Amino acid sequence: MKDMTIVHLLRHGEVHNPEGILYGRLPGYRLSEDGVLMAKAAAKWFAERDVTALFSSPMQRALETAAPLGDALDLPVTVDDRLIEADNHFEGLTFGAGAGSLRRPEHWYHLRNPFRPSWGEPYRGLAARMRAAVIRARETARGHEAVCVSHQLPVWILRLHAERRRLWHLPNKRECTLASVTSLTFDGSRLVEVSYCEPAAGIAKGPSVAGA
Repeated sequence: MKDMTIVHLLRHGEVHNPEGILYGRLPGYRLSEDGVLMAKAAAKWFAERDVTALFSSPMQRALETAAPLGDALDLPVTVDDRLIEADNHFEGLTFGAGAGSLRRPEHWYHLRNPFRPSWGEPYRGLAARMRAAVIRARETARGHEAVCVSHQLPVWILRLHAERRRLWHLPNKRECTLASVTSLTFDGSRLVEVSYCEPAAGIAKGPSVAGA
């Protein structure tokens, strides 16, 4: 059916981050060994699908996740800056009480409004840029399927927006595990279905930093 198009939003695999910081948009964060396995599992899941376009966030971890897909599908990886991780005041810091940044009063002001949120990129702006990236992918792969490799928070906010739910939420309630796939099915330009799956389930050995 030529007017049916699916845009898959693939979260990157696990990142090598032994210090457990919120790395955000910082350069140099690569996939861990398990992350590489996750990327390969995702590539295997997509291998038999009708994917004709592949886009990625410019972050290293996203590009490394996209690479085996490009090889398996014989497609170039197109960087789309709109798929990048959300901006965050706590980037480069550990988060939480104890030895984390929450024990330092200079950071408390940035927690004043969880609905916007006050600590980073506004949810509405994040949803708008992700929606624009999805529209580009949909039009490029019209009648087929496209993959966009991105990050947990951008993918989750786009899903909330697509499902017409409120954008503010609890981070531990996000359904967007490492190397998971959130799929948007369109009939022409009309969204008709949102689905979710975890091709790399069982590979990760430990918890990941939320929002990565």
